[in-house]
Amino acid sequence: MIRDTYVEINLDNLKYNMKNIKERVGENVEIAAVVKADGYGHGAVGIAKTIMESGAYALAVATLSEALELRHAYEEYKIFIMGYTSDEYLEFVVKHDIIQTIFSLKQAQILDRYGKLHGKKPVVHIKYDTGFNRLGYQDTAESIAEIVQISKLENIRVEGIFSHFALAGNEANHKQFEDFMQAVQKIESENGHFKFKHICDSISAIDYPQFNLDMIRPGAILYGMKSFRKNDIDLKPVMTFKTKIYHVKSIAEGEGVSYNYKWKAKRDSVIATIPVGYSDGYPRTMTDVGQVTIHGRKAPVIGVICMDQCMVDVTDIANVQVGDEVTLYGDGKNNTLSIEEVAKLGHTNKNEILTRITRRTPRVYIENGEVINVVNHLL
Repeated sequence: MIRDTYVEINLDNLKYNMKNIKERVGENVEIAAVVKADGYGHGAVGIAKTIMESGAYALAVATLSEALELRHAYEEYKIFIMGYTSDEYLEFVVKHDIIQTIFSLKQAQILDRYGKLHGKKPVVHIKYDTGFNRLGYQDTAESIAEIVQISKLENIRVEGIFSHFALAGNEANHKQFEDFMQAVQKIESENGHFKFKHICDSISAIDYPQFNLDMIRPGAILYGMKSFRKNDIDLKPVMTFKTKIYHVKSIAEGEGVSYNYKWKAKRDSVIATIPVGYSDGYPRTMTDVGQVTIHGRKAPVIGVICMDQCMVDVTDIANVQVGDEVTLYGDGKNNTLSIEEVAKLGHTNKNEILTRITRRTPRVYIENGEVINVVNHLL
C-alpha cells in the first residue's frame, strides 16, 4: 500500500447485505445495485464482482465515466447510467453496451441512429419525473405521447421506466407512486411495454415494499447504512477507516495545537499525530468534535484538521506509541464510532461521509478474514 491510512472493505458483509436485501424484496424483484461515486467510496470496481455474484441484475452509476471504468474491468456485466449523458457522448454508450437513461425523443433518435451504425440495439430506461423536479419527463400528456413515440423506434429497446421519490412524507410518496403508475398505464395502453418499472431507492424499498414493482435501486443499504424510517433489516457496515500513529509528543498546559491555536491544552498533555486529513476524506467539520479509537479507547480529535494530518489527545490512554493502529470509524463496536455517529458529529449524512473518501486512500478488500486485494490508485 505504501500508506498506513486506508479503508478496509469487508466483502463478506457486502454479501450478507445483498442476501438480506434479496430475501426482503423477493425473487420477482430485480436489483440494480447503485455503485456510483466509486461505489459510495468502497471502490466500484473492487466490489462489483461480489455484488453481481450475489444476484444483482445490473450495476447502476450516475455518469458515463463511471460506466466506462466498470466496462473496462467487466465486459459482460449490465451497467446502467441513471443520470444524463450529453448527446455528443452517446456513441460511447452504444459502442460499450451500456444501458442509458433518456428523457427526450431527440436522444432516443440519436441512440437509434448509432445503433444502426454499429449494428447494435441500445437499451434505454425512461426517466419520468413525478415531483422530485430534478431530471425526467414532466408528468404531462405531451410527455406520454413522446414516450409512446420512443417505444416505436425500431433500433432501440425500451427496457424500463422509472421515477424517484422525494421522500417528502407518506402522503407525498403515495401520490408520486400513483402518478407514476397512471402514466405507465397510459403508455402501455398505447402499446408501450416495459420489462422493468421502478421507483424505489434504499429507503423506499424498505419503508414501502408495496412500491417495489419489478426492480429496486439500493445504494446505501448495500453498504450497511440504515437510513429507512419504518421497517428494519439486518445489515452490516462494509467499510472501516484506519490509520496509524506517526508521532507522539508531550506539550505543556497552555500550548496550542494546529492552525490559529483554536485548541489549547488545559493541562500537560500527550498529543499523537495521525496521517489522515480532509484530502483523504476525513471531514474538516470533525475539528474538536471527532473521536478516534486507539487501544480500544476513544481519543478526541483536537485542533483544526489539516489537509494531510490531524492530531488527537492521547493523554488518558497508556503506552501510546508510533505505529499503533487508529480506527477513525467502523461498525460502532469495540468503542469505535459508527459512520452514523461520524455523520451526526460532522453535521452531514452517512452517504456524504462514505463518498468523501478520496482515491488517495488505498482500499483493502477482506474476504473470509483474509486480504484478497489492495487497490491503490496512485500506484
